Amino acid sequence: MPLPKISTPTYELELPSTGQKIKYRPFLVKEEKLLVLALESEDTKQITNAIKVVIKNCIETKGIKVESLPTFDIEYLFLNIRGKSVGEEIEVNIICPDDEETTVPISINVDDIKVQKSSDHSNKIKLDDSIMMEMKYPSLDQFIKSNFDISSNSTIDQSFELIASCIGKIFTEDEVWVAEDVTKKELMEFLDQMNTSQFKEIEKFFETMPKLSHKIKVLNPNTKVESEVVLEGLSSFFA
Repeated sequence: MPLPKISTPTYELELPSTGQKIKYRPFLVKEEKLLVLALESEDTKQITNAIKVVIKNCIETKGIKVESLPTFDIEYLFLNIRGKSVGEEIEVNIICPDDEETTVPISINVDDIKVQKSSDHSNKIKLDDSIMMEMKYPSLDQFIKSNFDISSNSTIDQSFELIASCIGKIFTEDEVWVAEDVTKKELMEFLDQMNTSQFKEIEKFFETMPKLSHKIKVLNPNTKVESEVVLEGLSSFFA
């Protein structure tokens, strides 16, 4: 007689990028092992790929392509999956800003951590009176490639490749060029034509992009100084 199946609860959340509601489950022991091995390796690329595999396995909603989700969706999803798996209170060691050496443990509830959206953020960039660009958010795969691909020649090359991969379309009142129909070389040449102010608008898109963020107050037990600390990005919540 076969052993009984262990039931797993299902939860629901909204993807920050689209508001779409998706269902997910906590990760299982086999997936926790995968994460532990990746963390022990201390290899960022291996850790990121392990996170991606776990999220793929845990999403119950059909048709969700993890590879194309924005990085901030991935971080928010993983944070919530982990919260339902191992506990909704996260212990974070914070270095007090006033002396930059005292460490204080802080407990944070996962439900309090949200993806923050800037009011001056837009994915549409006006280059001049006639040309506009519509940007896409970098996916996890694009993030891995731009940050951990050892074949990349330089930081500048990595940055330009990431920007080119995030162009959705270029358009005027009369014509539309979809980035998928344009070669990488053509996109890079298009970026090279920009002046400094135009390129700063692209930088602003990335700087103001939605991000996993949480503000906390920490009291230095030695100096009695209270400071506000902003945690950003998934790695900040596992420090």
